[in-house]
Amino acid sequence: MTGEATEESGPVRVFLVDDHALFRAGVRAELAAADAVEVVGEAGSVAEAVAGIGHYRPEVVLLDVHMPDGGGAEVLRQVRAQSGEDKSEIVFLALSVSDAAEDVIAVIRGGARGYVTKTISGHELVDAISRVKAGDAVFSPRLAGFVLDAFSEGPNAAPVGDPELDLLTRREREVLRLLARGYAYKEIASELFISVKTVETHVSSVLRKTQLSNRYELSRWASDRRLV
Repeated sequence: MTGEATEESGPVRVFLVDDHALFRAGVRAELAAADAVEVVGEAGSVAEAVAGIGHYRPEVVLLDVHMPDGGGAEVLRQVRAQSGEDKSEIVFLALSVSDAAEDVIAVIRGGARGYVTKTISGHELVDAISRVKAGDAVFSPRLAGFVLDAFSEGPNAAPVGDPELDLLTRREREVLRLLARGYAYKEIASELFISVKTVETHVSSVLRKTQLSNRYELSRWASDRRLV
């Protein structure tokens, strides 16, 4: 597809950012069936994303939160830093496997207009894209509360950091979150595009770092930190 401008009444021009090529292909296939959107480009890294967004000038960017070279927050930072008049109307919608409060808060503070998880259906994603383009803020149901808490000043305001949680790597948090939600090792491996053995290694590392002894304790620990 080309990067030429479309008429205002045409489909929403979308740029897709995710470090998993297989996932990008799946999203492309889902969106291709919808007349309301058009994927004009894609990228698998921060550098590719910043360059591609500048080149294609999309209306909406679907943005992964975690990538090896910095992730969604870094894409937002660089694009905002380089933004001229021609980029001021770009809207960012986070699309991630992560539903952790800290991830949601980071990209919203960075300038994203919404945040949905990868469990979203193709029809729902098209609707979310159209809504953020129209000016709405869009969140997967349980994530809106994180944003309200984070930007409130009441007793339920989201914590800035958690020293124990900071011990875990990004991938360990992802594995823990899915484990606590009841996923089997094989399902976690499929969701994160890693092997079952790698899942087992991450779980062992999380148990060691948290000094917990079983899956039940890990689930309680994750729930207490609003990771589930």
